[in-house]
Amino acid sequence: MKIATWNVNSVKARLPLVTDWLRAASPDVALFQEVKCETDAFPRAAIEDLGYHVEVVGQKSYNGVALLSKTPASDVLRRLPGEPEDEQARYVEATVNGVRIASLYLPNGNPVGTEKYPYKLRWMDRLTAHARGLLDRGVPLVLGGDYNIIPEARDVYDPVGWSQDALFRLESRQKFRTLLNLGLTDAYRALHDDARAYTFWDYQAGSWPRDLGLRIDHFLLSPQAADRLVGCTIDRRPRGAEKASDHTPVVLELAD
Repeated sequence: MKIATWNVNSVKARLPLVTDWLRAASPDVALFQEVKCETDAFPRAAIEDLGYHVEVVGQKSYNGVALLSKTPASDVLRRLPGEPEDEQARYVEATVNGVRIASLYLPNGNPVGTEKYPYKLRWMDRLTAHARGLLDRGVPLVLGGDYNIIPEARDVYDPVGWSQDALFRLESRQKFRTLLNLGLTDAYRALHDDARAYTFWDYQAGSWPRDLGLRIDHFLLSPQAADRLVGCTIDRRPRGAEKASDHTPVVLELAD
């Protein structure tokens, strides 16, 4: 089972790139973040023409997540529990072929001195509480997406320079560690312990050609899913394309 996650940074603006990649990579499930369109405006027909069923939680101009699957998804959850007043489109979860899968877009949290950072930390607490309940089910679980978290110094080109950014502040990394300590596995690190690799390169200052990146897109797996882990790779090719997203896909492979 091949599952991909990709912050596409506007699905409509990058639709040819997205559809070309889906044709070439042909994941069984694709998780998108920052689709940046309302649910009804998602280019559903273009995706369905490629053989995918589509679940979207959209929002005008900002955020937005999607879960695409070659077989129909069931038991769809379209909001992260825990804060009913939160209207931001950041979470969709469903079961596909017996695997519980979520596409999540965790808040950035910058600037730190504003309400955006406490919101990020609260969102992480909500995710931890929800993940705890999902783990109690004892089924294979995949939490994939743009976490906006740099887990360790080796996951950023300049750890000192990023030390006070919301993505790398100690409080943020501690929340991520709390999530892992539930018993979740960082799929990429489980297979590439010594690798220095990134999933995001800013548009500014020549970050892409100079490889000044961050690893902020992750797959976290329950023990039942981790037991089936056979591959997790970062596909850098889409980031080098014309009019690329600032993120690139991460591809997970689970044994049947």
